[in-house]
Amino acid sequence: MHIRISLPRQTLELYGEHGALLRRYPVSTAKNGAGERNGSFCTPRGRHIVRAKVGAGETANTVFVRRRPTGEVWTPQLAEQFPGRDWILTRILWLSGTEPSRNRLGNVDTMRRYIYLHGSPDAVAMGVPGSIGCVRMKNRDIIELFDLVPPYTPVDVVEFGVSAGPWAEIADVARQVRDTVFVVEQKVPVDIEHDENDAVSHHVIATDSMGNPIGTGRLLPDGHIGRMAVLAAQRGSGVGRALLERLLEEARLTGKKHLALNSQVQACGFYRRFGFVADGPEFMEAGIAHQTMVRDS
Repeated sequence: MHIRISLPRQTLELYGEHGALLRRYPVSTAKNGAGERNGSFCTPRGRHIVRAKVGAGETANTVFVRRRPTGEVWTPQLAEQFPGRDWILTRILWLSGTEPSRNRLGNVDTMRRYIYLHGSPDAVAMGVPGSIGCVRMKNRDIIELFDLVPPYTPVDVVEFGVSAGPWAEIADVARQVRDTVFVVEQKVPVDIEHDENDAVSHHVIATDSMGNPIGTGRLLPDGHIGRMAVLAAQRGSGVGRALLERLLEEARLTGKKHLALNSQVQACGFYRRFGFVADGPEFMEAGIAHQTMVRDS
């Protein structure tokens, strides 16, 4: 189980075994944007864990100060009495960074900055930045999430988002990524890279905080996953995982039970983490060693 928070999309996604999407919620992160430094009032990026869970059993709209219930229950009337208060309500999931010098220890320590996932007044807008560093959620959503996740659940706060669409809408941006990775970097001939399957496939595209394409993949009508590509500068940041998880979601939504892919041999370990197993011997494609892998759900 793991959580991904997308700053550009203002969403929180909860994933279970083998990359299955369990929940997707709108959230509100810092209005000051992304940042790790103490006093910045920004939302920290990178890898975190749920270090502590606070508020089990409390009623919705219970008010917390320093992670303790004050005995108050938020109402519009109470809000009028304290117009400048930053309301932390209902439940708290306290985050701790796991990357020293980025979001752990020193003046960039997420836990010492008291960065939480927490409930908010129902009138607070979700889907747009508005907090002073924490991740705000609707009360009903934080209660559900709180009950689903155990302590030490991994939480990735990322500066990219993933969307799905037909080839007619995303061809230009997807082709930018694929040509850079396959044609330029890996020397795959253009006539092999560009084929007739694009027009009938489901496609996913990852974009950074500026809207620039950084990764892509596709799902064919027969359940074959392919053309997974991430720009070199973005590798290791979770983009590939997010793309595959979105493709698995598209497969579920379209009723595909049997999935297959041809993985470059060095990437087989990545796909095994999502339940794929090798099927048949290795083979060469475009001068690169590949392995067919399959998964049945």
